Amino acid sequence: MSINQGSNTLHSSKANSVVKVVVNTPLRRSFDYLPPENPPSQLLTGLRVRVPFGKRELIGLIIDTSVESDFDFNELKRIIEVIDQEPVFNASMMKLFKWAASYYHYPLGQVIHNAMPAHVRQGKALTASNNNTVKHEEIIKDLTKELVLNKQQEQVKASILKQSNNFHCFLLEGITGSGKTEVYMQLIAEKIRLGLQVIMLVPEISLTPQTIQHFQGRFADNIVAIHSGLTDKQRFNAWSDARLGDADIVIGTRSAIFTPLLRPGLIIIDEEHDASYKQHEGFRYSARDLAIYRAQLFDIPIILGSATPSLESLHNALSKRYSLLSLELRAAEASNPTFNCIDLNGKTLSEGFSEQLLDAIKEHLHQNKQVLIFLNRRGYAPLLQCHDCGWTASCPRCDTSYTLHRHSPELRCHRCESQRKIIHACPSCQSNTLLPIGLGTERTEKKLEESFPNVPVFRIDRDTTRNRSKLENTISEINKGQAAILVGTQMLAKGHHFPEVTLVAVMDADAGLFSSDFRGQEFMGQLLIQVAGRSGRGKNAGEVLIQTHNSTHPTLNTLIIDGYKQFSRTQLEQREMANLPPFSYQALIRAEASKVSLPMDFLQEVQNITKHKLSSSSSTFTLGPLPAPMEKRAGRFRFQLLLQSSSRAELHTLLNHLVPVYEALPLSRKVRWSIDIDPLDFS
Repeated sequence: MSINQGSNTLHSSKANSVVKVVVNTPLRRSFDYLPPENPPSQLLTGLRVRVPFGKRELIGLIIDTSVESDFDFNELKRIIEVIDQEPVFNASMMKLFKWAASYYHYPLGQVIHNAMPAHVRQGKALTASNNNTVKHEEIIKDLTKELVLNKQQEQVKASILKQSNNFHCFLLEGITGSGKTEVYMQLIAEKIRLGLQVIMLVPEISLTPQTIQHFQGRFADNIVAIHSGLTDKQRFNAWSDARLGDADIVIGTRSAIFTPLLRPGLIIIDEEHDASYKQHEGFRYSARDLAIYRAQLFDIPIILGSATPSLESLHNALSKRYSLLSLELRAAEASNPTFNCIDLNGKTLSEGFSEQLLDAIKEHLHQNKQVLIFLNRRGYAPLLQCHDCGWTASCPRCDTSYTLHRHSPELRCHRCESQRKIIHACPSCQSNTLLPIGLGTERTEKKLEESFPNVPVFRIDRDTTRNRSKLENTISEINKGQAAILVGTQMLAKGHHFPEVTLVAVMDADAGLFSSDFRGQEFMGQLLIQVAGRSGRGKNAGEVLIQTHNSTHPTLNTLIIDGYKQFSRTQLEQREMANLPPFSYQALIRAEASKVSLPMDFLQEVQNITKHKLSSSSSTFTLGPLPAPMEKRAGRFRFQLLLQSSSRAELHTLLNHLVPVYEALPLSRKVRWSIDIDPLDFS
C-alpha cells in the first residue's frame, strides 16, 4: 500500500501551473516556482524538491499548487528536481506542521526542516532501513509476560480502552511507583494486537535506553528510539521504520513527536509536566501540546501521565476538557515514603550535611540499603571568592559567576559553557585565600566518600552522563543491589527505578520557595515529589528527609503533609486569583544584541506598535520591555516584552496582524529576536 494513498491532494503539473514551496529560511512565506522541465504526471503536497534560491540550491517541500502567482510568470524560476515519487509526509502531518507554524508564529519551512532527519533534509533517497523487526505473531506470543494489575490499574485501563477508538485526552495522575508504566504497556499491547502503532515520549535521553530495555522485555525488538543522542544514520533508520510501519513502537524525546506513522493508534506522554518537553531555542514548541493536537488530527487517544501534573493539564482535566484518571496506591504493595523536615536553623553543618542527616545515611547503609542525595547544582562549588577582598570569579560574557569544577579542573560558566583554568591568586588583591563557596554535586560526592569510605558513591549529573554507555553502566551497577550512595541533580528524579533506595535526602529545599518566577513553587513541588518518589519502590519502606531553613513554610508543609494533589489544587486557586496561566495566555518577545541599547529600543518600538493596536475593551496588556533576569549571556544583552491576555484567540489574532509589522522595523535586522508562545522559562 502506498504510504500516502488517498491522503494528499493531487495537483496537475501543467506547464503553466505554479508550485508553492517552503524552504529552510526565516522568511514566513512560501515561494513560487514553475514545474521542472520534465514534470511528473502529478505533483503532490509533501514532495521534496530541489530549487534555486538566490545563488544557492535548497531542498524544499511542496505545500500547494496554483494557476496564479503574485509575480510575473517570466520572473519565476523552475524547480530543478522533484526528489520523491510519493510524499514524505501525508496530509495530516502537513496540517500538523501548518498548525504549529501558525500557533508558534514560526516560519513553516523551518518547522518542517526541524521535523526531518538530516538524511531527509539533505535530499537523500528515502530507502528503507535493513533493521530486523519482529512479526506481529511473535510479538503477541511475548505479551504473556504482563503483570497482574491491581484494582485501580484495571479501572484506569478499562476507562481508557472504553474510549480508545477515537480522539480522547486522558490525564493519568498516578503517584510515583503506582505502576503507570505497566498500564501503558498493556494498552500498547492492545493497540499492537489491532495492528496499530504507538508513540511514547519520555523527557530525557537518559531515560530512553532504560525504557527501551524495559519494553523490549515485553514486545521483543520492533521498537525504535528517536532522540538527539543518535547518529544521523540511526535517526533516519528509526524514522524510516516508523514511517513505513516496520516499527510498532516509537520511544523518544520531544522531537519524536514529528515522527510519521503508517498506522497511528495511540500517543503517550510520560512525565507530561516536565519542562524538557518545551524547546527553549529556535522553534520553541511544546511537544506535549503538539502531541494533543496531533492525536486530534489522527483521531486517536492520547495519555498524559504524571505523579505531578502540570497546572495547565490539571486545569484542563478539572474543566472536563480531559478525562482525569487517578492511581493513588503504589504497585506491588509497596508503601508510600514518610516525609520529615530537618530544620537547619542554628545547626552546625559539615559540607552542607546536618548531623541528623549523616546519622540517617549511616543507618540505612548499615541495613545494606541505598541512599539517594539530591542537589540540583553541578560542579564542586558555584562560586570561587577571595576571602580578603570579596572578589568573585565571574564569566566576562555572562551575568553569572564561574562554577568551580575539580574532576576536570577548571572554572566553567554553566550558561555559555566558556571555560578557564583555575586561578590560585586573586587578580584584585593578589591574595592566595581563594575559597570555594557553596555546594555542588562534586563537593557533596567528595564529602560522602570521606564519610563512608567503604561504600561506593555514584554521581549522576550532566558531567558524568555525557557518555551514554557510562550512564547505562552506572545504573546497571546501582541495580545490583548492594549498599551504595547516589548523588545527583534532577536527572535522578526523572522516572528512574532504584528498588533498593530506602532514603532520599534533599540537601536544600529553599531555593524554589522564594523564586521570582510565578511557576517557581510549582516546579519546586514537582521536583521534590519526583525525587522523593525514588524512595521505597521495593519491598522496604522509604524515608525522605528534607533539609531546610523554612520548615514551617506553608507551601512546603502542604506539599509534604497533604501531598501534591492538594498542593496543586491550592496553586491553581492562587493562579486564578492572580489571573496567571493557565487562566490567561502569554507570549514573550525576546531580543538580544551585542550593544545594550539595540534590543531595548527594538522592544520599545514593538510595545508602542502593540499598544496602539489594542482597543479599550481588549483583555491584552504588555509588560516591559525589561532586562531579562540574566541580562547578559554569551556576550549579548537580553531584553524581553511580555504580552498577556485573558483570551488565547485575541492574543494570536493580535500577533498574526503585528508580527509582519515587527519584522518590517529597521531595528529588527539589528537584533536577534524571537516569539515564545506559552513560555515556561523567563531567564
